[in-house]
Amino acid sequence: MNSSRKLMRLRKRLGLTQKQVADAVGVTDQTVSNWEAGRFEPRLTISQMQALCRVLQCSLDELPSFTDAEKSE
Repeated sequence: MNSSRKLMRLRKRLGLTQKQVADAVGVTDQTVSNWEAGRFEPRLTISQMQALCRVLQCSLDELPSFTDAEKSE
């Protein structure tokens, strides 16, 4: 599973909207949409990463890894 799909799966598992995730992290819902579509990869501060983990109720290890290697798959 690619990173964008994993992020979407984590969000949908909790019944959250892109807007709810965006508000928790401090970005726009369009930004979350772009992450999930694979158009952009997240570039978050430590506090934003912590907020993303909280809102998605997961550990940092469970968050998708956005790497150049995955993009080439």
